Amino acid sequence: MDPAHPGDGASSAESGPAPGLHRALLESGSLQDIIAREAPSLRMTTREEREASLQAMLAGRQGQEIWVFAYGSLIWNPLIEIVERRRVCIEGWHRSFCLSTVAGRGSLAHPGLVLALEPGGHCEGQALRLPRARAEGELRLLWQREMITGAYQPRWVTMLDAAGQPIGEAITFVMNQASEQYAGALSPEEVVRRIATGRGSLGSSADYLYRTRDGLRGCGIRDEALEALAQSVEVAQA
Repeated sequence: MDPAHPGDGASSAESGPAPGLHRALLESGSLQDIIAREAPSLRMTTREEREASLQAMLAGRQGQEIWVFAYGSLIWNPLIEIVERRRVCIEGWHRSFCLSTVAGRGSLAHPGLVLALEPGGHCEGQALRLPRARAEGELRLLWQREMITGAYQPRWVTMLDAAGQPIGEAITFVMNQASEQYAGALSPEEVVRRIATGRGSLGSSADYLYRTRDGLRGCGIRDEALEALAQSVEVAQA
């Protein structure tokens, strides 16, 4: 479930949250309850599995400055505390609506699609710096959001500045292509149809797409493939 606005020094309180998705859902564990109720066939990760995954990612880095690379909803609805944002690029990965969702922004009757990273190309987005003293706790909330079903895999990636120079590493979430939620072989027409019709208790796939487009524009980023997809979905919904 990938299920975050531009400007350094901003906190997560600066923007209106996506419909239905709030920090309280993560803190209470209610988001997992929603997904389990709406998609009972999906295997949920356990608290112990998520904690082991988080600790493996942080091994040797506790107490250090932690950045998260945001490429989708984390740009416009991060739900975690952020002390700085930077526009950055990563190589070897690209944005893709390849994660099928039958809960949250889709349903069993009308599956939706949300973003993940797939291998190849490059991706512009935002680097979000967490408060050093509270980074682990904020990441634990992020794991509660992104790692509920195992559709994502956490990974350290190298951030590049506007000149293409490495400026450090960040955590991001890439598609687990072994997951039952992987939908990377859909035709362009089916991608448009699913985004145009997918809707669940947390909102619609189309709203997710439009908010991501607008969030990227607000960062000064124009993703031409995503812009074209948004136009096609708007036509399909007309």
